[in-house]
Amino acid sequence: MSSFAVSAILQVIVALGLLNVWLVRARTSTAFRGGSAQSLREEFATYGLPNWSFYAVGVLKIGSAILLIVGIWAPELIWPAAVTVAVLMIGALAMHAKAKDKLTKFLPAFLMLVMAVAIVLLQ
Repeated sequence: MSSFAVSAILQVIVALGLLNVWLVRARTSTAFRGGSAQSLREEFATYGLPNWSFYAVGVLKIGSAILLIVGIWAPELIWPAAVTVAVLMIGALAMHAKAKDKLTKFLPAFLMLVMAVAIVLLQ
């Protein structure tokens, strides 16, 4: 399998994962929410983040997801989107650590970080 194909598959997985969390499941409880948060907004409050950060991170994650998909046809968009996702996932891992979450709650952010770094390295 070519590096283009592997990257494209990872781009779609990361993009759909981000869109699922931010557009489909933002208001629902999951086993991976920080602390005892029942929604994405509550999760940001659990971490002690200001309200504006919820919107800023949302724009960055949804925007990066869209760029990763469009990047299949416009490769110059892939690197900035994947780096943005990687940086945000490092932040997510830090917030889980701050909340003293169980390691299982770190898993989605860790996997997204690994895939984002792989996308960067495949460029």
